[in-house]
Amino acid sequence: MMPITDDRNMSSRTADSQGLGAGGPATATIVNAAMAQAKPALSSRRRIRTVLWGSIPVLVFVALVLCWAAAVEFLKIPSYLLPGPFAVFERMFADAGSLWVHTLATLNALAIGFVLSVLIAVPLGLLLSLSRIARQVLYPPTVVMQLIPKIAMAPLLLVWLGFGIETKVMLVVLISFFPLLLASMTGFAILDERLLYLTKSMGASGWQTFWYLRVPAAMPVIFSGLKTTATMAVTAVIVAEFLGSNNGLGYALLRASGALDTEYMFAVIVVMTLIGVILNYIIEIVEWLASPWQRRDR
Repeated sequence: MMPITDDRNMSSRTADSQGLGAGGPATATIVNAAMAQAKPALSSRRRIRTVLWGSIPVLVFVALVLCWAAAVEFLKIPSYLLPGPFAVFERMFADAGSLWVHTLATLNALAIGFVLSVLIAVPLGLLLSLSRIARQVLYPPTVVMQLIPKIAMAPLLLVWLGFGIETKVMLVVLISFFPLLLASMTGFAILDERLLYLTKSMGASGWQTFWYLRVPAAMPVIFSGLKTTATMAVTAVIVAEFLGSNNGLGYALLRASGALDTEYMFAVIVVMTLIGVILNYIIEIVEWLASPWQRRDR
């Protein structure tokens, strides 16, 4: 004769198997239906949060412009000292033709110099991170060259290369080369040696180890160096146009300062700032496209 408790347990298990208990198919169906109804609401909320989060930089920029306009208005600052933002924007539209011509000249030199820096610094950083002989032979003269003030070399570049685009490109390369070289060296050397032993034990070739292990590990550091270098490259090309050029945003800014045209000076500064911001976003987009594993992690 079985105990009464066993009969109760058997009856409860029978009820669970028929969908009457807490964990039966009926309960699972109800839960799945509730989750299916909640998914559209969750996705819409997620989209709203994404849009609000992405609009924060724009809102901050608008707030800064409004603070600038309010300060000029309430403090009665003369326009020759600090023009208002709306006057600057009007001047940008009024002189859009000349600004566009000078912007194209600056972008041309900036693009050539920045691409040359990347093509030279990244492979050299890989060589220096993997070869002890290369570090002993090439790294000391590179450091010595970096210690030379680049602004002091600019007059020499004018003497050697003239007042054309070559001086701008060379100054961009000299200023942006070393930070990108250090970022490349650090990125390619950051890989844990135990991972190399693991891939070797699994029969991976040297090319497979480099492409699927070393390059992904180095990408975040290299792209961080690219973002830093982009800002320095914009500064370098403007300095080169200050020292000797007949076109470009630096040349336009120098002429406007000589004429005490403050509104045009601020218009040129706004265009320079936009170039730096756009270049930074371009690098972030390239990083987003080149590293899908980071998108999954985020």
